[in-house]
Amino acid sequence: MLPCATPAPSDYGGSRDLRIGIVPLAAPLAQGVSEASFTVRESGRGYATLQEAVDAIGDGSGTIEIAAGNWRDCAVQRGGFVTYRAAVPGTALLGGVACEGKASLVLRGRGALVEGLVFADITVRDGNGAGIRLEKGPLTVSQSWFRDSQQGIMTSNGIDSELIVDKSTFTRLGTCENSGGCAHSIYVGDYGRLRVTRSRFEQGTGGHYLKSRASRTVIENCSFDDANGHGTKYMIDLPNGAGGAIRGNWFVQGADKENWSAFIAIGAEGAHHSADGLVIEGNDARLAPGLRRSPAFVADWTGDRLVLGDNALGPGLKRYERR
Repeated sequence: MLPCATPAPSDYGGSRDLRIGIVPLAAPLAQGVSEASFTVRESGRGYATLQEAVDAIGDGSGTIEIAAGNWRDCAVQRGGFVTYRAAVPGTALLGGVACEGKASLVLRGRGALVEGLVFADITVRDGNGAGIRLEKGPLTVSQSWFRDSQQGIMTSNGIDSELIVDKSTFTRLGTCENSGGCAHSIYVGDYGRLRVTRSRFEQGTGGHYLKSRASRTVIENCSFDDANGHGTKYMIDLPNGAGGAIRGNWFVQGADKENWSAFIAIGAEGAHHSADGLVIEGNDARLAPGLRRSPAFVADWTGDRLVLGDNALGPGLKRYERR
């Protein structure tokens, strides 16, 4: 199966066992391309490339079923509402190729749904190579795995729309070594609303695990396992403030950090959105075994009226720090 299950609590001194985002890997990923690699379900017609399938849907609505395989392919969606679905969850991989120097999927249509896909090995010159670049419209992602790339999901700015991520895994993502600035597992611009649920973030390789400039951000029942991270920063960064909730999540901070001073940062780059009423409760946070440091669980630059409920904090963690 895809490695989406949270380690047992005994592994990192945790008290919770969240097993989330589990997707069966039914068969080894195949190589090569066939005429039925990408099939538009409504017409039953197969296409040799993903772009041909997307173009066949055009400004309409349709579902593209992606066969099991390791497809070095990508596509740009310029219109319509498209569902991208693995024929068998976890067996269809889009990797190694970025359209427009951006991502495996560049989305600027009326909307999209992504189900059961694997995105891997995406790198581009400016350091922002992503599995998905969302530029317009709503997007829902479920049961998908983003790994070994510069970035998992990245959005544009200035859009009043919504990104929803559920039961998905983000592994070995992030970098701060390129001209485009830092890349992260998820990086959401000022895009309206973000909701991430039942998902796992692990083994980061730089940047933050989740950075959101959206005016409303909800992160619930996720795990952030930084025990084997390298050069990472915050678990959650809301650099411009946000309403919403951070609730029911599990956090472990590892030793190899570029910035270990906080788990959650609010408003560090200027509070353009009010954080009044932002709920942070029911979370479990701790340091990996053997670490001796005193980070803040919540570091706040806004001075807004956050709602800090009960959170289970391990030794050394400070509940709140005004900066």
